[in-house]
Amino acid sequence: MGLFDFVKGIGKKNTAPAEPQAAPATPAEPSAQEVANKLLGLVKSLGLSIEGLSVSYNSQTDLATVRGQVQSQADKEKIVLAIGNVDHVAQVDDQMTVATPEPESKFYTVKSGDNLSKISKEFYGDPNQYNKIFEANRPLLKNADDIFPGQVLRIPA
Repeated sequence: MGLFDFVKGIGKKNTAPAEPQAAPATPAEPSAQEVANKLLGLVKSLGLSIEGLSVSYNSQTDLATVRGQVQSQADKEKIVLAIGNVDHVAQVDDQMTVATPEPESKFYTVKSGDNLSKISKEFYGDPNQYNKIFEANRPLLKNADDIFPGQVLRIPA
């Protein structure tokens, strides 16, 4: 897929457990390794099947790079979105491979005043298709109202 841009600073605060660290540190701004560990923990918490998972983060460019092999295009896109919708990340470099390639979904950046019904009407012509978008973004979304401006969502065909 390549390089994806996100809006830094408006994503959700990463609350997933971090991978264990050698020495705990609590500076005001987390280190690149701390962010990478939290992103890795976030991806693992999604419960998606991925082999050889690695996540690195460059604090100078706010670039997260993710590697590994996933079973489906949907899982690959969910991982990219999970990482990109975190407040410290401005770009995601997707270096993952897919076991069974499929067409890519469209991505949509949520605007102020959006809800899934409104987005569904825009893409499908029917506001009642919002559940298709919701399901395509699970487990990233816990409920249909759990979206925020600047967040990027998957829009399946």
